[in-house]
Amino acid sequence: MATLIVDLDRAGPIPLGVQLSGQVRSRITGGLLAPGERLPSSRALARELGVARSVTEQAYAQLVAEGWLEGRHGSGTYVAASGPLASPTRHRRPAATPDRPLLRLDSGTPWIDDRHRPAWRRAWREVSAATPPRGYDDPRGLPELRAELAARLTRTRGLDVHPDEVLVTAGTTDGLRHLMTALGPGDVVVEDPGYRAAVETIRATGRRVVDLPALSPVTDLRDVVAAYVTPAHQHPLGPPMSGADRLSLLAAADTADALVVEDDYDSEFRYDVAPIPALASLDRDRVAYLGTASKAVAPSLRLGWLVAPAGVRERVEHHRALTHDAASWPVQRAFLSLLRDGYVDRVVRSARRVYADRATRVAAALTPYVEAPVAGMYAAVVLPRPLALAAHRAARDAGFDVPLLSDYCRTADLHGLIVGFGGCTDAELDRALAVLAGVLGS
Repeated sequence: MATLIVDLDRAGPIPLGVQLSGQVRSRITGGLLAPGERLPSSRALARELGVARSVTEQAYAQLVAEGWLEGRHGSGTYVAASGPLASPTRHRRPAATPDRPLLRLDSGTPWIDDRHRPAWRRAWREVSAATPPRGYDDPRGLPELRAELAARLTRTRGLDVHPDEVLVTAGTTDGLRHLMTALGPGDVVVEDPGYRAAVETIRATGRRVVDLPALSPVTDLRDVVAAYVTPAHQHPLGPPMSGADRLSLLAAADTADALVVEDDYDSEFRYDVAPIPALASLDRDRVAYLGTASKAVAPSLRLGWLVAPAGVRERVEHHRALTHDAASWPVQRAFLSLLRDGYVDRVVRSARRVYADRATRVAAALTPYVEAPVAGMYAAVVLPRPLALAAHRAARDAGFDVPLLSDYCRTADLHGLIVGFGGCTDAELDRALAVLAGVLGS
């Protein structure tokens, strides 16, 4: 019979049963408990640890449900003979191996309805039949694509723009990099916690990032050249910027002659009400708008668009013309076909329904730590640091990479998890939620 040496923190925030199951799980995955090895009875282990029997029973029941342990009638509790892969009652994956990478449940991987794949293939067939430009293409982007994007922005984001005001980019960070090139010297305010790729993009241009506490009103932008924000759906905490805070931000930018950079990364996925109009619709002279195809179609497409105030746009166009810096011609042609064919609208409608359903399931599984999100493809779960780390480790043991909220922070002292529900199947999401709920005691 195996001897279980565990260390329970009776003063900590994590329930004793969760601590016990976590330590037994770690010993199994670490090879310290071999398949087929018999464990002490729940009564004997409770007596040895000086805890109520319900604590050990809860821990054993959780590990049996996950497939790490198995009960043998009249004999006792054993480490699963063939590991969790052989257990029909498991709710989690085995630990990741080089042949089985972790499934990342993050804030940026979208769900794509495979029923729409014929339109995707049709778009690329059109690309293969088209004649590419003989030289460098228009650095602003394909005229036909800019016309489609202008019409779409007017229809969906409240931005009444002319095609000549739309610049096609190789994604959000590419558009942000162009904006940084077009601005004069100065620091840039960025929400904290916030989008890590934006922070690194800004720093790569030699600018200092000034932390702005996320969800806090902006009243002063003196001594900075720009402010980067995600007003429709704050990344990663989730809430939208209020009307009053939008007006305060624009007033501060006007007083300081600073540019507001609006990253509108997933506004189409609002599923309780219509999408919130773009911040740029309130002040076209002060706001540069960044859009992306990453969330609606695929991050690997690397395609986005930029609508900037006239002076900034002209400097961006000049720089791109000098450097031949344009988005990929085949990708632009394919996306043009996807827009004209209605593929993008169909994918967005399908994904919006899926996200609404999954958001409800996430909230139900992780109550009381999170409320059902009303937009996007992830949920921010604020937790005490020890509990967040325990849940993160348990998820990794089960084959899931659930990012820590603290990874998105620079000076903010926030802890928890970012639970993405876009880049997975329903079954995978349910298994991940079962693991997290087991740790959080939901």
